Amino acid sequence: MIFKLVGDGRPYPDHGLTHREWAQIPPRQVRLDSLITTKAMLDLHSLLAADSTFYGDLFPHVVQWQGELYLEDGLHRALRAALQQRSILHARVLELPN
Repeated sequence: MIFKLVGDGRPYPDHGLTHREWAQIPPRQVRLDSLITTKAMLDLHSLLAADSTFYGDLFPHVVQWQGELYLEDGLHRALRAALQQRSILHARVLELPN
């Protein structure tokens, strides 16, 4: 099992963070098997592209809400980590109040 659950959508309230605000959150280690995805489908071109992280944040974005960790952005990075047999990912984690 790679992820805890494969979800489709964001069950948590909108946080409204910009890319600049996300960049202020220091990355921390997160286990892949504790993440719930917010996308059920992935474009293989994004996964296999050599420059897939060139324009975005190097770290995935995770939202912690009601005791769960939701992978909001960076699904292709998480899958690459799993394909490299890594169980831990460095991600920026935003903690939302319940």
